[in-house]
Amino acid sequence: KNLAKVRYKQFSQILNNIGENEGGIDKFSRGYESFGVHRCADGGLYCKEWAPGAEGVFLTGDFNGWNPFSYPYKKLDYGKWKLYIPPKQNKSVLVPHGSKLKVVITSKSGEILYRISPWAKYVVREGANVNYDWLHWDPEHSYEFKHSRPKKPRSLRIYESHVGISSHEGKVASYKHFTCNVLPRIKDLGYNCIQLMAIMEHAYYASFGYQITSFFAASSRYGTPEELKELVDTAHSMGIIVLLDVVHSHASKNSADGLNMFDGTDSCYFHSGPRGTHDLWDSRLFAYSSWEVLRFLLSNLRWWLEEYRFDGFRFDGVTSMLYHHHGMGQGFSGDYSEYFGLQVDEDALTYLMLANHLVHTLYPDSITIAEDVSGMPALCSPISQGGGGFDYRLAMAIPDKWIQLLKEFKDEDWNMGDIVYTLTNRRYLEKCIAYAESHDQALVGDKTVAFWLMDAEMYTNMSVLSPFTPVIDRGIQLHKMIRLITHGLGGEGYLNFMGNEFGHPEWLDFPRKGNNESYHYARRQFHLTDDDLLRYKFLNNFDRDMNRLEERCGWLSAPQAYVSEKHEGNKIIAFERAGLLFIFNFHPSKSYTDYRVGTALPGKFKIVLDSDAAEYGGHQRLDHSTDFFSEAFEHNGRPYSLLVYIPSRVALILQNVDLPN
Repeated sequence: KNLAKVRYKQFSQILNNIGENEGGIDKFSRGYESFGVHRCADGGLYCKEWAPGAEGVFLTGDFNGWNPFSYPYKKLDYGKWKLYIPPKQNKSVLVPHGSKLKVVITSKSGEILYRISPWAKYVVREGANVNYDWLHWDPEHSYEFKHSRPKKPRSLRIYESHVGISSHEGKVASYKHFTCNVLPRIKDLGYNCIQLMAIMEHAYYASFGYQITSFFAASSRYGTPEELKELVDTAHSMGIIVLLDVVHSHASKNSADGLNMFDGTDSCYFHSGPRGTHDLWDSRLFAYSSWEVLRFLLSNLRWWLEEYRFDGFRFDGVTSMLYHHHGMGQGFSGDYSEYFGLQVDEDALTYLMLANHLVHTLYPDSITIAEDVSGMPALCSPISQGGGGFDYRLAMAIPDKWIQLLKEFKDEDWNMGDIVYTLTNRRYLEKCIAYAESHDQALVGDKTVAFWLMDAEMYTNMSVLSPFTPVIDRGIQLHKMIRLITHGLGGEGYLNFMGNEFGHPEWLDFPRKGNNESYHYARRQFHLTDDDLLRYKFLNNFDRDMNRLEERCGWLSAPQAYVSEKHEGNKIIAFERAGLLFIFNFHPSKSYTDYRVGTALPGKFKIVLDSDAAEYGGHQRLDHSTDFFSEAFEHNGRPYSLLVYIPSRVALILQNVDLPN
């Protein structure tokens, strides 16, 4: 509690400093309105940069025939530089839309450096060029949003997406392709939120969008900024909110087209020396205590919210930000000494508190999610209580548990208590996003759940015309069960990575030297679910109906489940949440007739979801017209109970039909 007070005090102090020196966080977070290059109302040009280590700063480009020194910036206090270029006599545009620019920095050691402004809104790589070029983005007609932001959903069902790999063709897919072809699928599947990866510009495609070079530029490899706005607007028209995967944990080491060495020194936006480099990621680390770094990062969040109308953020690499050791070589046992002490980077934590404060003040309905593997306490508690202010954290132990079970244990040795513990082990009042797998598990070198289950047989036996082999049968049944129990028990939100809902075959691998620049694995084969002769459609149908049932019954926003049974011998797990009775039989071969299951509710129950149904590739062993009646027979600590037939490898949801819906 005292530490929470200390953290809140540090946050308040900086917020007050911003108030006194900058007129408040509202003004402070509008850095993009003055920094960078701007066309003025009079036709002139206003430019501003922060380059504390520079000897001189100049603007050059197509507009002045690339004369490096004809437009010098004037030096201001605190390492800032500004330049005003008056309009031409004939009032024509000084720097036309799409023309190339560079900031020229003369360093203290006499070097002449050509740089891209950290505030550049559009950068593009042309032809065989190694580096990106900065193009002045000032279109005559910018995209006009037609739809308002949807209300914050009570339950979050997230479809984690990457625009570039969203087509089955061996190429980089476009914003337009995603808008026309993928959005309707996401809507049909019952997801109400998209988490967009790899949007902030990154020079290296194979970094999966995690080595950012231009923080204010939407990646041009998929199209224009206006086309991204159209994507977000179209999602909003479908009632789907869009979160940006924001990378403020580190930055690319590129200096020719990145932030590194911008002013000719190894500091500027980053810590100088070893503290400024992440050894594992080979990238630069921000100096979160620096005033101008705070301005840059907070303005960056605001830019994505205002300019593109994103509805919030998934913050990448929060563990790396929170600790000086960046989580490297650390196991986290949950002991409080691991979370409070000199190993914590309090400046980074204060930045995250400021970020959450800003985002939720500007747009109270916006959502922030922390990717933190350490389990830092109070990260998702309100800032007023000394918490981090995030809405959700990712339940990162859950996918690890499924992979461990699939890799190391025979089905009959799965421990039901262990599964339940992993799915329910979360801090009271801190909300979690549960997931069976995300993009992390799909990457080359790892395997998706479907591939762990079915592996090579996916190449030969996914046709409905081929025999339903034991491997494919097991794979299809467990794939559904793993997803439903994660969805029902694991959190207050659910996430799925694009394609994994239908058991996408193979793995993800971006074009790179090691694979001869191949796009073969950097694509998503959605057409597999449209083929009536393939079994992928069964998994797709189940995912859709699971999401739609959650939309109707709202278990994600209901209190945590009451688990009445985890029977090791029978391999049965039963729990109640949102008035629904969830029953899982993980036994590979045993079915149970008249199995007694406890419930809090009297009355008549019906099956509302059955993984054994024909449309889900099941064996149709259950009669859906059956009525189940609970009686006042106490069982497993529940006042009522009912008898139900539970086939092997089946997940069931029963609903009390006597209750008003």
